[in-house]
Amino acid sequence: MTTTATQSRLMNKEEFRRALEQAIEGNAVAKAPFTTMWANGDLKKEHFARWVEQHYAYVGPFAEYLAYIYANCPHEDARDFLLQNMWEEELGGDRHTDLLIRFGESCGTTRERIVSMEHLLPETIGLQSWCYRMAFKENFLFATAALVVGLESQVPAIYRRQTPTLREKYGFTDEEVEFFDLHIVSDEIHGERGYQIVLEYAKTAEEQQRCIKIVEEATKMRRMYIAAISREFVTNE
Repeated sequence: MTTTATQSRLMNKEEFRRALEQAIEGNAVAKAPFTTMWANGDLKKEHFARWVEQHYAYVGPFAEYLAYIYANCPHEDARDFLLQNMWEEELGGDRHTDLLIRFGESCGTTRERIVSMEHLLPETIGLQSWCYRMAFKENFLFATAALVVGLESQVPAIYRRQTPTLREKYGFTDEEVEFFDLHIVSDEIHGERGYQIVLEYAKTAEEQQRCIKIVEEATKMRRMYIAAISREFVTNE
C-alpha cells in the first residue's frame, strides 16, 4: 500500500506503532555522533560537564511540561500516568535533576553554574521552548506524542550505550551515574506508556498523521540540540 493511501485511512494499532517508531528512527539520538563518541570513550570529563549544563535546561522543567499536559487531559488513565511521571521526577526519592547535578559536579562543573542556565546554546533554548510550547499549546494527545514518545522514549537506547563507558573507562561510581541507571529503567516504562496513550486516543487518520509528524519533529529537535553540543564543545574545542 502506498504512503498516500496509508495516510488517508485509519491505521490499526500495529501499523500506527510502526509508523511512530519509524518517525524516530531516522534522527534517533542513540545514533548521533556525540552519543557514539561518548560510548567509544572519545570524550573528556569536561565535555560531560558542558553536556550537563545544557541538559539541565531541557530536562529540568520536565515535570512542568507534564503538568501542562495533565491540566489539559480529559482521560483518567492518561492523567494517572502523567501524575505518576511528575511524582517520579520531583518526589520519588532523589529528584532526577539532583542526580544530574551530582553527575555534573563529578565532571568538574558546579551546581550554581548548572542551575543558573546562563551558558545555554541557542539550540538548547530552542528545544526547551519547543517543549513548553507543545505542552502548553497542544492537545494532550499531540503533547504526549511529542514529549513522551518523541523525546522520553529515546532515553533508554541512548543511556544504554553511554553508561557502561562511564564506569569502565572514566571510573565513575554507581552513585555518580545513578541518573543514567534510573532513566534506563524509568523512561522505558514511561515511553511505553506514552505509546499506549497515543495508540489509544488517536481516533482518526488525521490525528494519527499529526502524531507521527510531531514525533518526527521532536526527534529532529533533540538531534539538533545534541549536534550543537558536539559542534560547540567538541569540534570547536
